[in-house]
Amino acid sequence: MTIGDLLDPGAVALRAGAPGKRQALSLVADVAARVLGVDADSTLEGLLDREAAGSTGVGEGVAIPHARVEGVDRVRAVVLRLDTPVPFDALDDKPVDLMVALFAPLDASAQHLRALARVARVLRQPEIRSALRQAKSADAIHVLLTQEAASTAA
Repeated sequence: MTIGDLLDPGAVALRAGAPGKRQALSLVADVAARVLGVDADSTLEGLLDREAAGSTGVGEGVAIPHARVEGVDRVRAVVLRLDTPVPFDALDDKPVDLMVALFAPLDASAQHLRALARVARVLRQPEIRSALRQAKSADAIHVLLTQEAASTAA
């Protein structure tokens, strides 16, 4: 499994910013609703429930929010880059500007955990984070993640 397997071309969004964590997660839910055809309100609720259990901010300005959502048939991803980082209660207390959200079916099993581990491995690489932050368009971010995922799949 690669990030390219999870990420549709329209599932990447660049935003001017959000005033806080909840609003950033709401933007993610809106993109998921548009691209994946899920309900934005229940998707946001799932993301917020997961955050209540512990922050998905993994450090270095990155968060990997995730939720099980009705209406998806396999693990899917949404990428959001914020121009203004938001406080996210991350492990290193740094604000977050890169979010790769994962959405799994309600009955998801190990596939969800494998996807989470894969995304975390990719986003731990400083050169990938830097390239994502410097990308000029959503299409460029999609290509970057798809190509990177393919090059490290072995």
